[in-house]
Amino acid sequence: MTVSRALRGAPDVSRATRDRVLQAAERLNYIGNRLALSLSSQRTDLVAVVVPSMSNIVFPEVMAGISNGLEGSGMQAVFGISDYDVAKEHNIIRDMLSWRPSAIIVTGLDQPDETVRMLRNAAIPVIQIMDLDGTPIDFNVGLSHERAGEEMARALIAAGRKRFGYVGSALDRDLRAGKRRAGFERVLHEHRLAFVGQRLGDTLSSVGLGKYLTHQLLDAEPKLDCIYYSNDDMAAGGAFATMEASRTDDILIAGFNGLELAAALPVRIATSRSPRRMIGEVAARLARGSGATDNPSSGKITAFVPEITGVA
Repeated sequence: MTVSRALRGAPDVSRATRDRVLQAAERLNYIGNRLALSLSSQRTDLVAVVVPSMSNIVFPEVMAGISNGLEGSGMQAVFGISDYDVAKEHNIIRDMLSWRPSAIIVTGLDQPDETVRMLRNAAIPVIQIMDLDGTPIDFNVGLSHERAGEEMARALIAAGRKRFGYVGSALDRDLRAGKRRAGFERVLHEHRLAFVGQRLGDTLSSVGLGKYLTHQLLDAEPKLDCIYYSNDDMAAGGAFATMEASRTDDILIAGFNGLELAAALPVRIATSRSPRRMIGEVAARLARGSGATDNPSSGKITAFVPEITGVA
């Protein structure tokens, strides 16, 4: 019984005893069968995590925070990537739930009704991350993207910008970027302003796409003094476009995420820094704290406020 508890990482086993058991297991090349253990508990020590993309540093940082938050708990994160495809996300969640995880972490609050029903019926903690603009199923950790757009618009207007353009992509899939745009536009309307011009792409965001769309926008609207982008990847591309057009002195580029790439460019980019790693760590703590009970205290919301930089 002591060996079993030591291999499971039970807290009532001393460090010295656990070390002796693990050393013996290593000598014997013994690997425990966690599936067998899960038959009696109907749970594994897995934490399912679904993110939409790995194309930039945003979600790898979230995943690093989750891994760090689970360290020492005996729980292991397993990751699925949806590519901003709701049907693919539904299938990933269904497959992951079949593994009987202790908790599931999913990105966003805009899953279709059938996915929401599946998550509600899973009888495990559901932690939705990166967004607060919606109705959570259970636990919620993130930030308001509508507010992030609003605050950026206010900062840029206060800095004297008046002729705004917008560059984004795949807003029908990247719903959080759409929420930021809606918040930004709402503040423009409050100040009797509007986007003078915009360019929207169909594919997922990238530096190259941001550059291409910015050239198109500048050709159509040469008098812009500020361009708001769906994220920093697109904004970095816009910075390259303004450099090529010799417009870096009169056009302010603004994005979202606070990526190191944006800070490293010779052109100033205004951005909202999102605490991605911290969001992952908090979500992991909720997963490990809730997994021990079948009746978690739901509705816990942890909100973060992005820091705006590069405007003044």
